[in-house]
Amino acid sequence: MQNIDPSVWVHESSYLFGKLAIGEGSSVWPHVVMRAEMHHIEIGRMTNIQDFSMIHVGSDTPTIIGDFCSITHHCTIHGATIGDSCLIGINATIMDGAVIGAGSIVAGGAFVPEGKEYPPNSVIMGSPAKVKVERDSHQANRMNAWLYNRNAQFYALGRHDAWSADDFDAWMAAKSAEVAADADLF
Repeated sequence: MQNIDPSVWVHESSYLFGKLAIGEGSSVWPHVVMRAEMHHIEIGRMTNIQDFSMIHVGSDTPTIIGDFCSITHHCTIHGATIGDSCLIGINATIMDGAVIGAGSIVAGGAFVPEGKEYPPNSVIMGSPAKVKVERDSHQANRMNAWLYNRNAQFYALGRHDAWSADDFDAWMAAKSAEVAADADLF
């Protein structure tokens, strides 16, 4: 059973299987695969799952990704939990039972081992991944999610100029002010 909010943009080349839910304003980009055979996949609102990412469940764990997250290109999320307002860098892998705290960044290419837990506001790097610094990235990560929400809206209209359209600078200034004041948290 799939529960995908009507506002979600899913590219036609993506494959979604099994019990999954995707929240309002989220987007699923080209060649994403989501498979939920034994447990469920839950994607929060305003989250983007970017090109060629694989979202799968673990043998004992579902995959839960919070609100305002960016799962960037070529990521593998396998039975893990990712808190709100996180950015998972290109080609990162997060394994079964791992927990990424809210407002965190997982660096590109990082390998997060099974069962490893990281506190909120962490910058996580390496293989195996370790916390390198603590930094609250909630607002920066939410802004990235808003950029992908805008891009998905444009793609839904057959446009590929969301970040170069005439109104982009004004949109960016207004949205940045909204995020800075936490007024975007609906």
